[in-house]
Amino acid sequence: MVRLSGTGRLVRARVGRRVRRWGHAWRSSLQFRVITSTLAIGLVAFIAIGAYVGARMEEGLTAGRVEQLLEESARSTQQAQDTFDSSTADTAVEVRKLLSDVATAQSQGGSGEREVFLLRAPGATSSVSVGYAASDGSLVDLVGEDLREAAAEGGQFWQPVAWQVGDREEPAVIVGQNVTVPVVGTYQLFFLYSLQAEQDRLDFLLRTLAFAAAALVLLLGGMTWMVTRQAVRPVRRAAHVAERLADGHLEERMAVHGEDEMATLASSFNEMAASLQDQIRRMEELSALQRRFVSDVSHELRTPLTTIRMAGEVIHASRDDFDPAVKRSAELLATQLDRFEDLLADLLEISRFDAGAAVLDAESRDVRDVVLAAVEHTFALAGRRGSWLHVELPEGPTVADVDPRRVERVLRNLLVNGVEHAEGSAVEVTVGADRYAVAVTVRDHGVGMTEQEASHVFDRFWRADPARARTTGGTGLGLAISLEDAHLHGGWLEAWGRPGRGACFRLTLPRRAGIRLTDSPLPLVPDEPAAAEPVTVAAGRPATDPAALPDLSDAHAPQEVR
Repeated sequence: MVRLSGTGRLVRARVGRRVRRWGHAWRSSLQFRVITSTLAIGLVAFIAIGAYVGARMEEGLTAGRVEQLLEESARSTQQAQDTFDSSTADTAVEVRKLLSDVATAQSQGGSGEREVFLLRAPGATSSVSVGYAASDGSLVDLVGEDLREAAAEGGQFWQPVAWQVGDREEPAVIVGQNVTVPVVGTYQLFFLYSLQAEQDRLDFLLRTLAFAAAALVLLLGGMTWMVTRQAVRPVRRAAHVAERLADGHLEERMAVHGEDEMATLASSFNEMAASLQDQIRRMEELSALQRRFVSDVSHELRTPLTTIRMAGEVIHASRDDFDPAVKRSAELLATQLDRFEDLLADLLEISRFDAGAAVLDAESRDVRDVVLAAVEHTFALAGRRGSWLHVELPEGPTVADVDPRRVERVLRNLLVNGVEHAEGSAVEVTVGADRYAVAVTVRDHGVGMTEQEASHVFDRFWRADPARARTTGGTGLGLAISLEDAHLHGGWLEAWGRPGRGACFRLTLPRRAGIRLTDSPLPLVPDEPAAAEPVTVAAGRPATDPAALPDLSDAHAPQEVR
């Protein structure tokens, strides 16, 4: 395992931050993506074109120069052969001088600087030994054996080599051909030519091409930036205006310039914004009228309802003096009057929420006491429905800033709803808390509901099964009011259900005002824990009977109430 030094970790951190910044810019900016993609494609294209053009230029310059050198070497070789043929040298000293004179003479001819070597051909023998001749003896080793063997077979051959001149290597080419020397027989004449001039010319052309490519890439990037800026700026303005509209600034509009497609887009956007503003204004007016109508009707119904209530109570008090049919009618009248009063109370409460007039009267309370009060209120209904109320409280105090009246109303609604749909099974109430929030779940094991039904369960007057009768006489507004109460606390009210497995409602409230909830102390989806030893109390006991309440001295233990 290799450990990075402090400098290595710092470099890696900087590279990571830069990569993340580039990644964020790539994801968040269309203009950045277009410019980067265009530059990358342009750079790859210019590199490919530059490589092809450079190869073609190098091939053209080298091939042309080599062809010229081959022709020049052939003429020089023929001149040397003519010199050898016309020579009268017949001794070793004369032949050695002849070779030296030819090498010196040929090195000074031609179209440029060159070196000349006269070497005995491989396999050639002679009774006279004169050695070799060269214009620069230190360069004889540049002549390779493969070139000498090829030239020995006859004809003209050449080979590229690297010529070390001072501190640098220059490209060069060696051209060789056989010649016949008097007395000593077959020799090989080699010419060494430098191609540095062609290489310098090629480097200049490549530098010029690279500079032109870089300039074109920058020009392409600048053009792309200008074009994308013209296209993206209206889109950004539209996004900004759309955000302002979403924030409630319905008067915000886009500026219209010119008559092009962007101007058409701005005009269409402004028309859409104006239409939305008009529709929202009309809906607000209609909603205000509806809220005022509900509030006014609810208040106006109070007076006749009070009169009817007084008359109904008189009739209900004398019901024993009536025949059975009239007696039953008096009882039904009293029951429906009670339901009518509940409906009016709920309508008035909903109208307060709609008008923004609901006020939270918060105080520091132990939520366990509020839960037990709501459970006590539901004893009678649970007894009539044959359901068990299983209450599980935490060990220590669960204090939070809540409005006890509203929280107890939420819990009563959840408990009544759970008992009504439990089909005689147990209803479990669990309280949990952490540092930031307190939560209460109400779980039943009745008919349950689907995910789609769970998403509508808090809608006003909504029923999962419209044909199902309300056995407890509910108004259809209880869960809607409970949701508003939870929101008024800055909390959540959520529902889960599965057909045949029951349902679970979770109320989550912040322990202090201003805390923004991110999680709940209790899970919404139940994990079906093992049953605990129940502590039961008969549902028929009066609410004032102390035996009907769980013992708070052991409040952390699971408690069950029937």
